Amino acid sequence: MGDEVVGTGYTREQRQRYREKVRQCLDVFERMLAESSFDFERPLTGLEIELNLVDAEFEPAMANAAVLESIADPDYQTELGQYNIELNVSPRPLPGDSALELEEALRRSLNEAEHKANAAGAHIVMIGILPTIMQQHFHTEWMSANPRYSALNESVFAARGEDLLIDIASPTSPDRVTAFADTIAPESACTSVQLHLQVSPQEFPASWNAAQALLGPQLAVGANSPYLFGKHLWAETRTVLFLQATDTRSVELRNQGVRPRVFFGERWITSIFDLFEENVRYFPALLPEVSDEDPVAVLDAGGAPRMQELRLHNGTVYRWNRPVYDIVDGRPHLRVENRVLPAGPTVADVMANSAFYYGALRVLSEEDRPVWTKMSFATAESNFTECARRGMSGTVYWPGFGELPAEELVLRHLLPLAHEGLERWNVSKQVRERYLGIIEARCKSGRNGAEWQVSTVRALEARGHHRLSAVREMLRLYAGNMHSNEPVHTWEVPG
Repeated sequence: MGDEVVGTGYTREQRQRYREKVRQCLDVFERMLAESSFDFERPLTGLEIELNLVDAEFEPAMANAAVLESIADPDYQTELGQYNIELNVSPRPLPGDSALELEEALRRSLNEAEHKANAAGAHIVMIGILPTIMQQHFHTEWMSANPRYSALNESVFAARGEDLLIDIASPTSPDRVTAFADTIAPESACTSVQLHLQVSPQEFPASWNAAQALLGPQLAVGANSPYLFGKHLWAETRTVLFLQATDTRSVELRNQGVRPRVFFGERWITSIFDLFEENVRYFPALLPEVSDEDPVAVLDAGGAPRMQELRLHNGTVYRWNRPVYDIVDGRPHLRVENRVLPAGPTVADVMANSAFYYGALRVLSEEDRPVWTKMSFATAESNFTECARRGMSGTVYWPGFGELPAEELVLRHLLPLAHEGLERWNVSKQVRERYLGIIEARCKSGRNGAEWQVSTVRALEARGHHRLSAVREMLRLYAGNMHSNEPVHTWEVPG
């Protein structure tokens, strides 16, 4: 969400001043794209992992303040819900064996954090939606003690004027969730992995377009959120839940075609400026806090303005591939932030999802006749929705292949591209074989995190467990497998 906020309520004058300042920042950003030197000589990748906390019964543990105090590591921070924390990984280059070193560092960090969380009466679980979260958990003190979360909650409901409606039907079972929420609490159930890639202004449009085309296949192989409130819904329910849990539109505004803040987008782009301009043009401010910076004066003096208002506004438009402007060591840089993947199931699986994304993205963004010149943007969105609903069994369209199962598209086309792309990044053969081999095995076995969860719950129900008991037992088995770091396609399903 960018910079911290202070207030929770805003006057009309503040909103007007904020709008003026955001538009001023947008003008400055346009100048910078034409005139400034952005840092991209050594492209870096970054990673954020959102985590859940559970108690001894695998119920949500509203204990992140105590857990973070016990962990005492600045890489771990609060998230929206008191049962959430986030791990931020320092940027690093892709080449060589860097990914293997990162896997080891992540495992070590999470093991230490788990040990310290235990001392605070909690366990850490890395999963897209905590399957034991129920509506009653949101009627307690669920929100983290941070002003920006209170401000966001107040602003969403001030804009909407009525309770949120969560209405999600399963495409493969009779299950359905229909519920109203008087806070943004359901958003806290959505825990993700965010992948960052630093690029030049010239490379950004191709990288973003390629990332948009990849969203469906990413979800197909990486889905890990099939349960909400004990109901079996989409393979990646997190995507539709996030859409509905942050929706500032009334029914009437939706019917008019007003864009949601969880925004897939509506066109391929030719500049990063297109995305920032859309954000300013289409979306009213949620957190209209104004800084003292004069971005024009900073730029005229040869500096790099922070442009806090534009950054904060950009952080409240939830694109699955978000454009990021940031300043590090006084130099501006640009990133594509890929936000579509759920957390988990294991660190090895997270690294495999990352390798697939970075490798395929590299080749797709450099093709002479790229995929987005042969596929409509609406088709990319349709692929995304289909894969969120059905995972690897979803049917997608891809130029040159027509309609085919997502797992077949990955095996026949995208995995070879990912191998080639990682080679272009000078990633070692050992890294390529380990992580892309995991993706290949997932596709051949038909088992990603979502499929394992559903198969396990069904097996437990067949043994006589009722649904909630089966979901709790599944999560207990999941947590044990997660700590083993064996990829999810190798996990056993109870006989």
